[in-house]
Amino acid sequence: MQFILLTHPRERLRATNTGQLVLQALGERAQVIEWHRKQPDAALLAAIEAARVGLVFPTDEPLNMTVDSAGDLQASTQECAPPFEYLLLIDATWQEARKMYNQSPYLKSLAKVGLQPAHASIYPLRRNQLEGGLCTAECVALLLKKAGELELAQQLIESLMVFIKR
Repeated sequence: MQFILLTHPRERLRATNTGQLVLQALGERAQVIEWHRKQPDAALLAAIEAARVGLVFPTDEPLNMTVDSAGDLQASTQECAPPFEYLLLIDATWQEARKMYNQSPYLKSLAKVGLQPAHASIYPLRRNQLEGGLCTAECVALLLKKAGELELAQQLIESLMVFIKR
């Protein structure tokens, strides 16, 4: 499972950005693509066109996701659904993430992967948090846990806890 962080240009400059923790923990399995409203990334558009990308985003009707023997997420709501090679997370404040989603038709076309966390976010560093929302690092850790990568998920959460305390 690979991750794409579609990052708002201002997000990379913020001291509160947890996407950096994801990049450190996952190495080559995670990449950042800077979001531009008028010029979306061509490689991302090609991956979306090939149905290789699922969007991790709040939804009232999350896809029922399963993990196959290779550790790939598959949508179990469609027969013979191809696995998502990439899971895309919008790495921004909640307000910016909504704007990015609303201003990017290609994001609206993606199958959504909804997360249903068992606990509230531990991330207190931003104002105006979405109820039930998680930071980028928490989302990735939850997805890794669902895929059976428990050690990596725990490592990411531990890095987040150190990040919060600094």
